[in-house]
Parts: sequence; structure tokens; C-alpha cells
Amino acid sequence: MTTLWDTTGTAVVKALAAERRSGGAVMSGLALTLVVVVDERDVHEAEAAATTAASRHPSRLLIVIRRQVEAPIPRLDAEVLVGGRLGPGEAVVMRMYGRLSLHAESVVLPLLAPDAPVVSWWYGAPPDLIAHDPLGVSADRRVTDVLRAEDPAAALRQRAEDYRPGDTDLAWTRTTPWRAELASAFDTVRSPAKAAAVTGRRDDPATLLLAGWLSARLGCEVPVEQAGGRAPGVGGIGVSSIRVELVDGGVVELNRKDAGSVVLSRTEQPDSDVVLPERDLGDLLAEELRRLDADQPYADALGVATGVSGLSGRADEPRTLIWVDPMQASRQPVAAQSSAASPAAVASSAAQGAGEPGSAASTTEAAAARPTPAVERDAAPGPTPEGAPGPPAEEGP
Repeated sequence: MTTLWDTTGTAVVKALAAERRSGGAVMSGLALTLVVVVDERDVHEAEAAATTAASRHPSRLLIVIRRQVEAPIPRLDAEVLVGGRLGPGEAVVMRMYGRLSLHAESVVLPLLAPDAPVVSWWYGAPPDLIAHDPLGVSADRRVTDVLRAEDPAAALRQRAEDYRPGDTDLAWTRTTPWRAELASAFDTVRSPAKAAAVTGRRDDPATLLLAGWLSARLGCEVPVEQAGGRAPGVGGIGVSSIRVELVDGGVVELNRKDAGSVVLSRTEQPDSDVVLPERDLGDLLAEELRRLDADQPYADALGVATGVSGLSGRADEPRTLIWVDPMQASRQPVAAQSSAASPAAVASSAAQGAGEPGSAASTTEAAAARPTPAVERDAAPGPTPEGAPGPPAEEGP
């Protein structure tokens, strides 16, 4: 492991290259780059989940920890690992202070694995608009978790408004065991469905997505009926029961038995117990890394669950970065002049340019030494407000 204090992006790139040379052939065959955006208070949980996912999908793991945006002096601390506590692959943990944290892409883009897809995962409340985050614009897939938002149901609606092919959410991933069990139950059913209902928590985004998926698949409206009590989750979602009525009068039901299992009931067939254990965050993330294309069933379910039509028909085109400076809340967002065609194109263009004069990315020698993403801004962000607190007392990862 190499630890770099108050460093630059160039030094991080060189340190990773040196670690890779010492690792030899063990580090060949990376499948993707996984970019994790997390706050300091959640870094241990995010690292554990990303390590589990990376162990199943060989990845270059880039963990971006944005700390104290208001700090007057930009600073970058980094850990570069090949093997060790973050698994057998390559990993870089970057703690960014001051306005450098608003330009994390200037450090991340040169570290992307060449010719490999990029997946960005926000551990925490998802951004209102992914186009406001360069780390989302430059990714092939974008993973959020609305369950960590202050209002999960409202965050789910926002995900629908902001949806583009390649987006997904871990609330949808939590429904996988339920969807798989319902689908397999219909292997022995000959009659089509005529009606269905889900009983559970109406404020649970996974429950809403499950009902939306059923509606899209069965072609009929599937309401969510509020369950009595808390309706503790089985398999990570707050569902008490699912009932599907068939045209021939038969019924297929899944009813919660306890915190880790359900009972599958079908007309004229014996009941069976089905285990739906709670899956940890690493398992959920690893499942999402299995596919790197657009998740069409998720788009259908999200559209029905939120009432936003046309999600599955939205064009699969690159997002355009919209620069918003959180230090200047009164200013309006500035639309970018160009979009990121792909992570490789962004990195290629970034390597040819330097930080714009007067921008936050060029306020220090460390930031100026790094390339900036190929996104033009009409106005550079303003200076750091006077009186902002300095760097934290504790240093280092």
C-alpha cells in the first residue's frame, strides 16, 4: 500500500502504476471501474460492500470521499492499494478537501481502467439530478439507493424524472428474490392472470417497484394496500403478501411467514416455504455489476410505480453535465456546452486540456497539474467565501 498526503492527481496515477508493476500478472483482466461516492461517516460500510462486489467482478475500485467543501485550501490525500484490505484487485481511496471535492473528476478520469466500462455508485442520498455530478455523467451505469434518502418515495419519483438508460437503484435490486419466486411459481400455472394486489408499506420504494413490475408484466393495475403494523421486511422489502388471481379462478399467493421466509400458495397444489434471507449491501451491488446495459424491466417498473410514462422509450444518449456550485446557492445552474460521449472520450479530451483560469480546479498547483473533463462551462465558479473553516484537525485516511 502507498499512502500519499497532500498530493496531486499525477502522483496518484504514478503510484498506481508502480503498484501494478509490483503486482504483475495478478492485476490483468479488469472487467470494469467501480467509482464509489461516499461521505466520511459511511466509508467503512461502503468499502466493505465495494470489496464484496469487486471480489466477484474484477474491478478497479476508486473511492471518492468528499470532505469539507467549505475548506479554504484544496487538498488531496490518497491510499493506493493492490491487494490488501479492499480485496485482491486495484483500489484507490481519495479524500478530497475544499473545492477540489467539487471537481473530483479531474482526479478520477485519469485513473479509469482503459477500455473498461465505468459504474458509479452513490452510497448515501442520491443526487437530485445525476447531470449535476460529473462522476455520474462519465459513467456507463449509475447505481443509487433511494432508501437512504430523507423521503424515499419522493426520491423514487425524482429518479423517474431524471431517468436515462443505464440508471438503476438498489431498491429495485432488493426485489429480485421476490420477482424470481413469483416468476417460477407461474411455471406450473396455465391460466393467465386477471388481477393482482400487493400488501405492504406504501412508503417503501422496493414495494412500490415490485407492484410496478407486476403491473407492467401482467398488463393490469396492481395496487399497494397498506399492511397493518410495521410490515417488517422479508428479503429487504416491506411486503406482507402478494396475491395474483387467475382467469380460471385459481390464485397464486406469497405470504410473509417470518422475518426471513414466505409461504407460496397455489390453487390445488400444496403450500411450500420459501427462504428469502436479507441480503447485505455487497450482494446487492454485485448483482448490479452483472449487467452493464440498460435495465428495461427496471424502467418499466419505475414508470408504473411513479406514474411517469415513456421511461423505456427515452433515448440512450450521453448525459450533459450541468454545473451547479453548492457554495453559491443563489446562482442558477450553468448548462454545459458539450456532453460526455463516453468515459474513454472524456479521459482523452481531458488529457489535452488544462484547468480554466479562475476556476476552482486551477486554484492550486495540485489541481492545475491534473486534466479537467471535456465539459465547457459558461461561467467559472466563484471564489471560496471568506471566513470558511480550515482543514480538519485529523489528517489522513
